Parts: sequence; structure tokens; C-alpha cells
Amino acid sequence: MHTDRERCVRAVQSKDARFDGWFFTAVLTTKIYCRPSCPVVAPKPENMIFHPSAAACQQAGFRACKRCRPDTSPGSPEWNQRADLVARAMRLIGDGVVDREGVPGLATRLGYSTRQIERQLLAELGAGPLALARAQRAQTARLLIETTALPMADIAFAAGFSSIRTFNDTVREVFALSPSDLRGRLPRTTVIAPGVLTLRLPFRAPLNPDNLFGHLAATAVPGVEEWRDGAYRRTLRLPYGHGIVALTPRPDHIACRLSLSDMRDLPVAISRCRRMLDLDADPVAVDDELRTDPVLAPLVDKAPGRRVPRTVDEAEFAVRAVLGQQVSTAAARTHAGRLVTAHGERVEDPEGGLTHLFPAPEALAALDPESLAMPRTRRTTFTTLVTQLADGTLHLGVESDWAESRARLLSLPGFGPWTVDVIAMRALGDPDAFLPTDLGIRRAAQELGLPSTPAALTARAAAWRPWRAYAVQYLWATGSHPINFLPV
Repeated sequence: MHTDRERCVRAVQSKDARFDGWFFTAVLTTKIYCRPSCPVVAPKPENMIFHPSAAACQQAGFRACKRCRPDTSPGSPEWNQRADLVARAMRLIGDGVVDREGVPGLATRLGYSTRQIERQLLAELGAGPLALARAQRAQTARLLIETTALPMADIAFAAGFSSIRTFNDTVREVFALSPSDLRGRLPRTTVIAPGVLTLRLPFRAPLNPDNLFGHLAATAVPGVEEWRDGAYRRTLRLPYGHGIVALTPRPDHIACRLSLSDMRDLPVAISRCRRMLDLDADPVAVDDELRTDPVLAPLVDKAPGRRVPRTVDEAEFAVRAVLGQQVSTAAARTHAGRLVTAHGERVEDPEGGLTHLFPAPEALAALDPESLAMPRTRRTTFTTLVTQLADGTLHLGVESDWAESRARLLSLPGFGPWTVDVIAMRALGDPDAFLPTDLGIRRAAQELGLPSTPAALTARAAAWRPWRAYAVQYLWATGSHPINFLPV
């Protein structure tokens, strides 16, 4: 969008928050960059230039605005609605792969050369993978500076910097303040316990929390997830350790409370929580498209801003999808809870009832199949899945190619269209995944006068592309299942 100068100027002059994260405004006279909704008086159009990323602004010599804090904008919805190389690379960078494995590790995961990845990222985002990862480190450092009492040296390494000097130089360059000045300038949240952070996760309005948190709470696995005191809480398996997160819906943000065993996992934990709650979506664009269908229009108008509830762990969700085949939500929770109790890693949760991490594929692959309380055919499906996840034959992650992953899943015994599509929608993040064989969808179709057979409904749903996963949320909402209601 940053190449459409006229449209960008209009967005800045109208301070339209819908475009925050889509592009950044760099002001030639002040050498700062802002989000489109910056509350200060808009600069003259001739003094504006537009960049597709904060990293591109920083590389061009601009510093972040102290008023609108562009580093706290929602992410671009582009990276969660596309499956091309650039989108997959951005999802991996957000997941901290460059900091942990370097650019060669990023290239290996994507199956391309480092040169090709750098060229494509530079062409579309104005910055290469190292610059994009550096911008993310700066944002993480600012969060830790302002929300914890950690010493600056600890913050430097927790944010992913290789040295304290690099940390100091980057913070000064990006924010035009030293780390100490940044901490002293703004009030910081009281630290309740070591390793506990309280953050605000921004999103583009509107956001309807009913189906989002209702779905997560209604399908919560005992010991791993719970709804407590108005918050969805769950354990997280992270690269350097584990964590516990509590997410509470607010009118203008999601309140996030994180407890981490290793602070280096902060950017990854935030990225995965944002992805699970679909916070980088553009609900206005989605809803406007779905409103063009006269059947969906009343559903959208009644409760706009529905998100697709996703996951923090793709492999975990695939296992849970198999456990949920042809059984009720309650039965699926029971099966998953038994696995967690028997094979999950224990964690301490002083604030609630979380007890375990969901078992890793390696632990599930080692269990005795005869101990599984499920039909033999589904037992074969389960053991085949966890074995291939454990040995790397099948990999499900943020970088997964949606079409390739679908084909691999369909080749597994016991994997039909429903299982593959629900994994594509909620684990892989395909915004166009559709579930024509789902019982709830077929009931909704019948009530709304839509075709009820899978083939006919799929043909009818072609008009909802590329947002059929969001149409699923509106169709599900016509029922009385607990997934559609915010717990009380």
C-alpha cells in the first residue's frame, strides 16, 4: 500500500487507525516516522514519504515518534493472509528464527537461498531479514525497559542483542533516547514477581471477543488451558523454556500477562499470542467483503469483527484435531486431558489451575498405542501423525506452505477433508479454509437457506473467498454452542 501515495496521504490526514501497521509515514523535516493515526498535526504532503516497515524507516535514518509509538502498531495483515515466500519469512522472523538460527537458518526452513530471501524482502519491505529482526529486537527492548525492573544488561541479552554496546546504540538510534532515559520518561508497570510482564496487545477495531475467547475456553484442555477471572490462561512451550499467559479482552486492546522462565522468549510468546487471537487481521476489509452476500450481511452487521481462533502450537493443534474426530467437544477435551496428565511436562502455576505443558510429539510417539482409549482406526491415525511430527517427516509451523501441508496431511491414514481443513484454518492460519462437512456449518446453512450438501455449499461459498474461514465464524455463531459465547 505504501506505493499508493495519494491513498497514504489521505489516511494520514484523516488519522485513520485502520491503516496502522499497513505502512509508516516518515517526515523529511523532523526525521521521525509515525503510524498513520499519529495524533500530532499532520505534516505537509510534500514532507511525507512512506515505507512498508519500521525497519525500512530505521534504515533510511528516521527515528520512532515518541508520541504515537509506531513500534506498538498491530502487525500488517498481509503476513497472515498470504502463503508466499515473503509472508512465510515474516512469520518466521516474528517467531524469532533469525535471532536463534540466523539468516541461514531462516533460508533452510523456507527452502530458498539467503540471497533470494534477502532480495525479495528488500523489494517488498525495504529491509532485509537482519534489519527486520533488529527492529523487532528494539521493540522487545522497549517493552522490557518500560514494563520490568530488570537491569539493562539483562534486558539487552533477553531482547536478543549480542552485546550491551549494540543494545545501547540501537535504542538510541531508533528511539532517540538512551535506555535509562527511556525507562525514566514513562511510568512502568509494577513488577509483581520476577519474570512476570503486563502488556497491551493492540488490534484493529472492531474485535468481537465472543467467538474468539468462547471457542478457546469451550475447548480448553484441563491442565493446559483454563478460563479464570475473565481471562483465558494457558501454558506455552517456547524455544528457551516455558511460559504461562493470561489474556483478557478489553475494548481497545487485549491485556496480556506473561510469566516466562526465560526472558529471551518474550518476542516469540507475544507473536504466538497475537497469532492465536488473530490480532493482526483487518476486520473492516473482511467484513466489507462478506457483507456483499445478502445471507451473511445480517450476521456481520449483528456482531462485526469476528476473528478466527487459532493456536500457539501447530503440532499440538493437529493432535487435538485427531482427538476431536467424530466426537463431542467434551469428549475431545477428556481425551486430551488424559494425554496431558500421563505425558505432559509439569509446570508450576501459583495463580491458577494450570499444571502441564501439552505433550511434545516425541513424548506421544513413544507411548504404547494400546493405552489409547479410542477406536483402532483412529489410533492408527494418531500414531502415524505423532510419529511423523516427531521424526520430522511432517512439519507444521508458521512457515508451512498451505497447499503442500494440505497434501501431506491428506496422505495420512484417517485424514479427511474436515480434519485437514480445520488444521489449515486454526493451525496453519489459512484465511480461506472452509469446512463444508462440519455439522455446525451444515445446520447453519439449512437455517439460512444455503445449500446443505458439501459440494453445493462449497460452490456457493466461492463468493466469500478469500475470507471463507471468517465466514465459518459467522455461520457457527448462528448456533447455541458454548464456543459462541464469552464465558462469565
